[in-house]
Amino acid sequence: MPKTVKNLWPQVAAFPNLHAAYLEARKGKRYTGPCMEFGWGLEGRLLDLERKLDAGTWQSSPPYEFGVVDPKPRRIQAPPFADRVVHHALVRQIEPHFERRFIADSYACRVGKGSHAAVDRLQDFLRLGQGRWGEPWVLKADVRKYFPSINHSRLLRAIGRVIGDRRVLALAERIVGGYGHAQGVGLPIGALTSQLFANVYLDQLDHYVKDQLGVGPYVRYMDDFVVIGPSKEALWEAHDAIAAYLRQDLGLQLNHKTDVFPARHGVDFCGYRTWTTHRLPRKRTVKRARRRFRRLARLYREGRIGLEDIRPQVMSFIGYMQRCDGRRTLNGVLSDFALTRAR
Repeated sequence: MPKTVKNLWPQVAAFPNLHAAYLEARKGKRYTGPCMEFGWGLEGRLLDLERKLDAGTWQSSPPYEFGVVDPKPRRIQAPPFADRVVHHALVRQIEPHFERRFIADSYACRVGKGSHAAVDRLQDFLRLGQGRWGEPWVLKADVRKYFPSINHSRLLRAIGRVIGDRRVLALAERIVGGYGHAQGVGLPIGALTSQLFANVYLDQLDHYVKDQLGVGPYVRYMDDFVVIGPSKEALWEAHDAIAAYLRQDLGLQLNHKTDVFPARHGVDFCGYRTWTTHRLPRKRTVKRARRRFRRLARLYREGRIGLEDIRPQVMSFIGYMQRCDGRRTLNGVLSDFALTRAR
């Protein structure tokens, strides 16, 4: 069994680490009320966090809760700004020790990875499968209600296999259990630590798939994953083994939409539909863009927003479409938007 990392606490609770964590936590939020309020008495607030952490008295505060639809309804629990600083301070010190243990083909919430890299890797695997088997098959799966289903005890055991510092583990335990999730199950969507801990939890699945099942072509983006194989039968066999492992070892279930199909049907993954030869934008993403641009056009005509409010939305959509074979679709959406805005 690999040695655990010890003597991390002095780095986690140190004032320089807390200050660096503050700088990271304020990115994109510099002029929001909570961030500005924390910054007005910055040195004193950081010293207070340092004292509480060192004394073991720091506790999570109630999160700010709100709902989003992206595309399905989700409940977001955003920690207060001071808690965000603590989360960043912890992640800054422990993440590198997990990062070197993660497999290369896990792509969510990791530096140098991301959804576009995941889709590129998927397409590489589809081409590899075509060269190897002629007609590759695809297992496309995701975990049902992943964040609300993460078991705290099992998560903390997974963290403890890498981190051996008792005080760091105690802080992780306070964060994991500090946001109102009942019966020791569930992580809040909206916390930096949740992103790392969710990857740590399913890293166990990654190593099971790669090391125990011996699967080569496998890509995971948070709780969505794809396996490429030679036949329908082989992938259903892998599906059954994965489902059993998730249920017995991690307390998770696969979504009922999980399926096995020929690669020629295209793989809907990380925002695109991907084949060996090309990729297309996801249909519902284009539909949402059309609706969003119609709304922006109406608000612009009414004088409620300006071009400076529209430009970031347009550039974001252009950036998305540039990663696929969607020039005709992009031109059509933007032409419709221009006509609607001019009416």
